[in-house]
Amino acid sequence: MIYFVRHGEAEAGWGTAPDPGLSALGLKQAKAVAAELGKQSASQIIASPMRRCQETSRPFASTSGLQVATDPAVSEIPTLEGLSDRVEWLRGFMSGNWDAAPTVVADWRSDLISRLATIENDTVVFSHFIAINTIVGHLEGSDLVTSFRPGHCSVTVLKREGDKLSVERRGSEAATRVL
Repeated sequence: MIYFVRHGEAEAGWGTAPDPGLSALGLKQAKAVAAELGKQSASQIIASPMRRCQETSRPFASTSGLQVATDPAVSEIPTLEGLSDRVEWLRGFMSGNWDAAPTVVADWRSDLISRLATIENDTVVFSHFIAINTIVGHLEGSDLVTSFRPGHCSVTVLKREGDKLSVERRGSEAATRVL
C-alpha cells in the first residue's frame, strides 16, 4: 500500500501566504494522523517541500523513527508567471478538466504521475489537495482536476498489484477553503 496524506490545516490561506505552516488545529491533525498511520506498515516517508507538508510529516517521522525524504515532485501545483490572483485562477481551474491546463501545470502533472510509478509500497506521502486529486483522477481514468475533496490529514490509500496501481480507498472528504 501507498498512503497519500493531505497536509493539516494551514495557518494562512492561499491569498495571504505563499508557504504557510500549520495552524494549531493542523498540528493536532498531524498528531492524530501519525497515530492512525502507526497502525500501518510503513518503511518510507516522502513529503512535499512546502512547510505545511513538512510539519504534517514530523509527528509520524518521530513516532515511526523514519526519516522524511523531501520530494518536489509531490509538491503543490505551480503558480503561473504573471498571475495577479492565484486564488481566483485556482478556483476556476479546479472546477474544470486537465485539457485546460497551461503548459507549466500540465508538465507538473506529468512529472507527478511519472513519480507515482516509482514510489515503493509501504510509503507514506505527505502532499496537497490537487496533487492527491491528480493521482486519484489519473488512476480512475478521470480528466477532472477535482475528483474529490480530501480533508486535512485525510489518508488516500493506493494498492499496487504487479505494475498496476489502483485507488484502494479515498481519504475522508471535507470542505476546503481553496474552493
